[in-house]
Amino acid sequence: MKRIGLLTSGGDAPGMNAAIRAVVRTGLYFGMEVYGIRRGYTGLIDDDMVPMEMRSVSDIVQRGGTMLRTARCLELLTKEGQRKAVETLDRRGIEGLVVIGGDGSFRGARDLTEGWGVPTIGIPGTIDNDLEYTDYTLGFDTAVNTCLDLINKLRDTMTSHERISVVEVMGRRCGDIALYAGIASGAEIIVVPEIAFDIDDIVMRINRSRANGKHSNIIVVAEGVMSAEAFAKKLQEVTTYSVRPTTIGHVQRGGSPSMADRMLAAQFGNKAVRLLNEGVGNRVVGIHKNEIIDMDIIEAVSMKKKFNYELYETLQMISY
Repeated sequence: MKRIGLLTSGGDAPGMNAAIRAVVRTGLYFGMEVYGIRRGYTGLIDDDMVPMEMRSVSDIVQRGGTMLRTARCLELLTKEGQRKAVETLDRRGIEGLVVIGGDGSFRGARDLTEGWGVPTIGIPGTIDNDLEYTDYTLGFDTAVNTCLDLINKLRDTMTSHERISVVEVMGRRCGDIALYAGIASGAEIIVVPEIAFDIDDIVMRINRSRANGKHSNIIVVAEGVMSAEAFAKKLQEVTTYSVRPTTIGHVQRGGSPSMADRMLAAQFGNKAVRLLNEGVGNRVVGIHKNEIIDMDIIEAVSMKKKFNYELYETLQMISY
């Protein structure tokens, strides 16, 4: 394979730039031409791309966001949009495509593979950690650490005022950010989409913690359950303690990637290009039990995300 394309799609995630760097430089190592496609699948349909060289990716490993920019492309869901994308690849002589993104981006890559025979390799770039085939997605570790830093600060002021802080974190329908940030921050309670909550049980646990000498409480709520404001209002109706909501929001997507995400980016990007260089396509890369793996893209996008109930039980045991 002599010429490949690279795009970032969907929501941005810390580590995307580091993955772009790894893809470009690995491709150049193997003597490939690498084209960076701007604005995801929209740029592919519109033929908005640029050749990338060694210096094109200098000084980006530490930067958040994506230098190629990103967009959500509804047009790719249509056969006509897919046809335009494939015509762009053919016109440019691009033989393989690396897609950095989440489940929606992977489904777009799957459509190009299944319907049009385009060799694609997916790199899991999403803070949500909502892909079952890989233990961790690119950006998840940084997002959790961002939440952890802010929750630590909230704990200081909640303790000073003896309040309850309801902290809303991202993750869509997946509760992993809430679960990991909750455990790491010492939160008393987490509320995730995967497990129904009982407001009376939450009040009982708050009362128990206060009886044990605590002066404040942290409740981490995943956005897929409800907003921090709605949850705080519901809780305030059944407790006499002062409750304050905080939504961390899109700050979770930004910032310099952590060491863990930079390492994943380097390994994912390198593995993706190695597969294309070997003539292998229609795969996604990931990490499982500390080993970099690859899997059939169609199988990967069909897997349902499983919640880590063991970790949730750990929180229940150590949080009071």
